[in-house]
Amino acid sequence: MPTLLEITTHFFLQIAIILVTFRLLWPLFRRLGQVQVVAIMVAGFLLGPSVLGWVWPSAQQWLFPTKITVGAETFTHPNLTAIYVVGQLGLVLYMFLVGASFKLEILSAHMRQAGATSAAGVGIPLVLGGLTGWWLVSLGGYFTGDVVPWQGGLFVAAAVAITAFPMLAWIIYDSGLLNTRLGTMSLSCAAVDDACAWVLLATVVATTKGSALGAILALGGGLTYLLLMIYIGRPLLARLNTWTPSRNDVERTGGVPIAHLCIILLVVLTASWFTDLVGIYSVFGAFVAGAVMPRGALLDAIRERFEPLVAYLLVPAFFIYSGLNTELSLLLDGPTLLMAAVVLVVSFAGKFAAVGLTARWQGMSWNEAGAMGALANARGLMELILLNIGLEAGLITGKLYTILAIMTIITTFVAGPLQRLFERRLKRSGLVFGPTGEEPHHGLSSPSPATAP
Repeated sequence: MPTLLEITTHFFLQIAIILVTFRLLWPLFRRLGQVQVVAIMVAGFLLGPSVLGWVWPSAQQWLFPTKITVGAETFTHPNLTAIYVVGQLGLVLYMFLVGASFKLEILSAHMRQAGATSAAGVGIPLVLGGLTGWWLVSLGGYFTGDVVPWQGGLFVAAAVAITAFPMLAWIIYDSGLLNTRLGTMSLSCAAVDDACAWVLLATVVATTKGSALGAILALGGGLTYLLLMIYIGRPLLARLNTWTPSRNDVERTGGVPIAHLCIILLVVLTASWFTDLVGIYSVFGAFVAGAVMPRGALLDAIRERFEPLVAYLLVPAFFIYSGLNTELSLLLDGPTLLMAAVVLVVSFAGKFAAVGLTARWQGMSWNEAGAMGALANARGLMELILLNIGLEAGLITGKLYTILAIMTIITTFVAGPLQRLFERRLKRSGLVFGPTGEEPHHGLSSPSPATAP
């Protein structure tokens, strides 16, 4: 068993390799019209067994060991545990930053359109994904033996319906859509879609263990948490904007008082613990905590200082953890490749059509509706979280994990460029996406690049 010093030293090397790989990939991905988080996600897969493990197996296994044998028993390698924990911390803090940037005033002005679009964005993919999952269970080899058809259907339904609002937020920031109706409604739909997906996942995990209590706890606990944060947490946290920090605190922290910072971190971590405990997972708790925080100079200063550290140091650890569970060699037979193509088509077309057509029906133009449908396919982080939970809970095999992981990469890769295609079509008419929809070009104020993660 490696010592604590050996674990720490090797962990520093692992994170450095992840960052170097991302920076080498970024110039290529920038030319392809991608945002930086996509390059980080792909870097995680390149360093896993699918690419580095195929090119140089011994180096990959030494650099990112997953198992360690002590005597006659095999355990998870301590460095893999360290990567997982750091990645989870990065996700929680990033989801808090996403919630802190959420434009509640724009959402409230378009609540009806957001509600209808969210319902369609969940309902249609749930049906298509449910039928696909039921079929996969009957074929065998994609789910473990304890999973029955309806449980497999719910799992794939959740995987198809989900939209990653961490990934989506990054695309919206980089595309200058933060203060637009398109960006706000896309994030609100992603929040609803993800909440439904977590409830479905909790239902599947609980029922495979022979109890429906987990699903009831997830639904009731999540709703209770949301109401408490809105009606009790939000008024209490509003007092943060009325406190005057001491001069010493401001000088030492560059404008962020230590007392205020500790309170905010305490709220985020406690919220993440509670939502993990009830089964809707920490990312939802962190997002809601950010959404109810009082807007002002304090929150702006915290976001400005946290975003680079979280986005480029902590979150990449999650991507490498996901990459280590993906093996492209599992897709090399014909039937599996065909199934991967079916899952890809069902996932992309179902989400794009459901969100895009409903947005058009709610009064958006074809360009804005199409852009919203494209953004809804940004699955990224949340999909990978769902897959990791399914794998660790013993629901899915490595083959289905790899199929859904590849679907995640492709749909996320396409989301940004497809959205910009609709945006370019709109700009040729002298219009851009604005807070009320399509507006003349001079009417849009884009967020400062300094505030974009």
